[in-house]
Amino acid sequence: MLLGSLLLGAGLAWAQSAGVGAQAEALGSANLRAGPTIEAPVVGEIRAGSRYPVIGRSEFYPWLLLGEPGSQLPKGWVYETLVTVSGSLQGVPLSRAVVNEAPPAASPAPDTPQPGASASSAPTASGWTVYGIVRGEVNIRHGPGVDYPRAGVASAGRRFEITGYHTQFPWLRIVYAASANGQAWIARDLIEVSGDIFTTAPVSQSRFALPPATATPQVVRAASLAGAAPVPLTPSFAALGEDLWLLLLEKGFDPQTSRFGSLFVLDLQTRQAFTFGDDYAFSGTSLNKIAILARLYESLNAPPTLEMATDILNTMICSENTATNRLLSAVGNGNVWLGAQSVSDFLARHGWDRSFLNAPFTTIGTPEPPPFPITAPQTSADQIKTQPDSSNQLVAAEAGALLAAVYDCAYGSSHSLGADIEGRECRQMLHVMSNNTVDALLKSGVPAETRVAHKHGWIPDTHGNSALFFTPGGDYVIAMLLFQPDWLDFQESLPLFAEVSRRVYNYFNPQQPVFAEREWTIPDVNSCNYFGDELAVDLLQWQWES
Repeated sequence: MLLGSLLLGAGLAWAQSAGVGAQAEALGSANLRAGPTIEAPVVGEIRAGSRYPVIGRSEFYPWLLLGEPGSQLPKGWVYETLVTVSGSLQGVPLSRAVVNEAPPAASPAPDTPQPGASASSAPTASGWTVYGIVRGEVNIRHGPGVDYPRAGVASAGRRFEITGYHTQFPWLRIVYAASANGQAWIARDLIEVSGDIFTTAPVSQSRFALPPATATPQVVRAASLAGAAPVPLTPSFAALGEDLWLLLLEKGFDPQTSRFGSLFVLDLQTRQAFTFGDDYAFSGTSLNKIAILARLYESLNAPPTLEMATDILNTMICSENTATNRLLSAVGNGNVWLGAQSVSDFLARHGWDRSFLNAPFTTIGTPEPPPFPITAPQTSADQIKTQPDSSNQLVAAEAGALLAAVYDCAYGSSHSLGADIEGRECRQMLHVMSNNTVDALLKSGVPAETRVAHKHGWIPDTHGNSALFFTPGGDYVIAMLLFQPDWLDFQESLPLFAEVSRRVYNYFNPQQPVFAEREWTIPDVNSCNYFGDELAVDLLQWQWES
């Protein structure tokens, strides 16, 4: 549609708007379009610092028609949230121009299909007169109330056509393709409404039939190790997995939302393992330092020096990144970038190809430039939902499988890490991680005297822990990751790590159960340094056999 013909559709309105006084200025920059829709052709651009008269506004969509500053001749349409408006819009004439697509979302990103729906099932209604834009992440329900089951989750900016309102409850009926009957309900205060809801259908019934039940996909599933077929789960071990899955849901970590978690649990005696959430890649945080340690020992042909032993301890216990990068440099023949790549190669060689490290850890100062182009590997995991670090990623199941491989190397008659890593080296790795002074996360869910070889790692939005437990009732591995966009509160995550750990411990030790998690402690990392420590001297003993 040409700009001129569209403006004629507004009648005399734009010519009468002269002198109204409302002006708009871009928040940075914004495209001007030939019509009030993101599908209309771009006819120009405006930038911050220049103001334009508002000569029209859409009656149906949040778009403004701007004019030339002098002549006030039509210049183009701009989406309202992309500009700041000075003056009143009350006197600005309305345009009844209707476009042949759904009104634009508050975000320039395209619509996201509903859970369980294909991309083609997203709304494509023409000329919605009443619609709503979701204010934040919200639940969509099968009826007008929180007692009805959830039909799905919608993220901020998602738009829906509104087809009805409840006469007694503050809920709105929407078109919802993922529901079996094509409709669902959303609370009125969770959606920004455009148009008059009272022109839609009034609904007064108090009971609503639920759509036909569909088969629930299995979330907790048996996990495989080293490419072998998964060991079938016993009913009791499978029940443990379901119990932990429901625990995470109860605490609000639900994969249908943006806040969720992943878990891997392995019985080292029976080799049964279950997992959920391992389809998602998480930022590797410091958990990938276990892979760095394993790659380092693979490269050693002699005991570490005192300096290297100190770096090992400061990496695995203090989580100090400068020490970590020195270890990467050691395995990269003096180049930290080659060292990171060798860690990724190590993981891939053992079948853990959804985890990688292709850059050094962040430290103060300017790092040396990479000797080759760095690109983020594309893996079979979902690398979008948690917005993972493009240079440092892992999945929970592979983090746990690596610990299991170190255990097998240390105490088994055979192991999968290869001939270049000896049993005594694997026992040293576990000795280091057993001295981790972070008495929190999974460790605080078991008795204080329990030996736990673990590595912790966290960034603002992701908290993780991978741990090997030596208990009277059997040895086992837990790897767990939790994610919440922007910021995950330790007051929420730490108790959940502990409770998961407590329930697993009680499964293996039913005669000596733990009834409550212990108080947790995290030492001050600023005072953490193991140079000259007795533990560092331990690592110099090549025949160390604990």
